[in-house]
Amino acid sequence: MANARLNRIMREIAACERDPSDEITVKMVDESPFHLIGTFPGPKNSPFEEGLFKVDINVPEGYPFQPLQMRFISKVYHPNVSSQSGAICLDILKDQWTPIYTLKTTLMSLRSLLCSPEPKDPQDAEVAKHYTKDFKSYEQTAREWTLKYAKADPPQVTKATEEPSA
Repeated sequence: MANARLNRIMREIAACERDPSDEITVKMVDESPFHLIGTFPGPKNSPFEEGLFKVDINVPEGYPFQPLQMRFISKVYHPNVSSQSGAICLDILKDQWTPIYTLKTTLMSLRSLLCSPEPKDPQDAEVAKHYTKDFKSYEQTAREWTLKYAKADPPQVTKATEEPSA
């Protein structure tokens, strides 16, 4: 089972690297394929458009039969993301998870969540209240947080340099 988990996550990391068109990147933390940092740009035509969002990803022992464990590292002003901890309220990260989901599709779902909040099932009740009571003001605050906490240069693709010969 451990080898199946390792093989699958390595294939999924490679799939993210092979297709740069969606701008999703995944990097290993301390060379572990089971602890990752994912990044993606905010959706176009949204308050998150100018952001580059970072997500901490842990691959549980039971993957792919258990969901990936994810939380935003970047602060996000959104009803379904804790403004304190980065915890995410998304059904596919809980009871709607199936092994059909991959690292890439899950990160794409997070990006889609930014444009499609579910204020009736919030992770952050105060942000959800702001969203439902004064949408324009919510959008302005979300944009300000994006510029303050998720503004970053696009990731640079670098190649490993060879060690100089003596």
